[in-house]
This record gives sequence, structure tokens and C-alpha cells, in this order.
Amino acid sequence: MMQNVCSDDELSTLLQSNPAVLLLYGGASCGVCRAIKPQLERLSSEQFPKLVTAYIDCQASAGALCAAQGIFSLPVVQLWFEGQRFAEFARVFSIGEVRAALERPYRVIFQG
Repeated sequence: MMQNVCSDDELSTLLQSNPAVLLLYGGASCGVCRAIKPQLERLSSEQFPKLVTAYIDCQASAGALCAAQGIFSLPVVQLWFEGQRFAEFARVFSIGEVRAALERPYRVIFQG
């Protein structure tokens, strides 16, 4: 299940305290965002169980955070490893692309 992140402090803490993080920037009126959220949750739980996932609602309480992060179109998925942004997917992408980007760094971090 994705955590909700609403502030810069929450985001910083999440990224600093977890070696692998997937962020989904979305919004309630974004149909694609609502469609891919459960797919990303399933991908994480089934194939990348140590991956921490978080949802940032850019159309609600986290609007300022999204603007500060330079998110101006939805959806956006970011992959973070060891506190560094590794990959970003915006607007048109597939779950397969996200999976492919996760595989190698996830394996290096968690399986040595």
C-alpha cells in the first residue's frame, strides 16, 4: 500500500530513510493516475517487496510540494535509490518500463 506524502519534510525523511523508493505524483481528477496506482502497488508487492512506495497528490494537499519538485504534468513516477533520483517517467509510459528500470539497481542494493 502506498504511503501518502504531503510535505517536503515527509518527502525528505522518506528518501533519506529508505534505500529504494518509488514516488507516484498524481491527482484525483487524473484518470491515468488512478489506473496505474494499483498496478504500481501490485508490481511493488509482487516483484520488489523491499521497495517503499508513496503517493503525492498534486491536486490536493501536496500542490506546493509538487511545484517545488518541478512536477507540472501528471502522472509522474520517480525511482529513487540511496537518496538519489535514478529515473523519472512522465505522462506516457508503461508499467513494463518502470519494472525494467527497477530491476538492476534493486537487485544490486538488496541482493548484493
